[in-house]
Amino acid sequence: MAGSERTRVVIAEDEAIIRLDLKELLEEEGYEVVGQTGRGDEAVDLVRALRPDAAILDIKMPGLDGLSAARQITADRLAAVLILTAFSQRDLVEQAREAGAIGYLVKPFQKSDLIPALELAIGRHQEMQALEAEIGDLAERLEARKAIDRAKGVLMDQHGLGEQEAWRFLQTMAMDRRCRVVEIAGAVIDGGIAPT
Repeated sequence: MAGSERTRVVIAEDEAIIRLDLKELLEEEGYEVVGQTGRGDEAVDLVRALRPDAAILDIKMPGLDGLSAARQITADRLAAVLILTAFSQRDLVEQAREAGAIGYLVKPFQKSDLIPALELAIGRHQEMQALEAEIGDLAERLEARKAIDRAKGVLMDQHGLGEQEAWRFLQTMAMDRRCRVVEIAGAVIDGGIAPT
């Protein structure tokens, strides 16, 4: 694995022999298996507690099936989910996708199938997290821009400043008070700050 941190994985497979094979195979490839269980409900708890990079979930498990566990894990963006099953019916593949799984692997599997599927799932999960962070950042910046524009409007309408003067006032107040311009904008809108 690149870097000093190994990719962390939780395995949820109700057949102990397959779970052991998966663990050995992953550890041989440099992954760190941080948790394992034979129950879907325990898988969700393990993922919440251990925050792995990926969760490999069998579809048929007691407690909670793999698709329901996948829904809970992906709803909170906790980890990449790879579904592992003996069934390859199209409807199960579609249900896995709808549950948020990013990969689907049919048993019996080979190491040459597992590792690329797992890496692809982890990569896609990281891309989705990055996109969500970027969207959140853009939304925050848009809200800040709107607040600053409203504050400039207040300064122009109520205090007779030109647009450049209003902007300079906001910047100067932010520098003087060592805070962000959007915080000053909020105070101007609320009437807490005004030019003298």
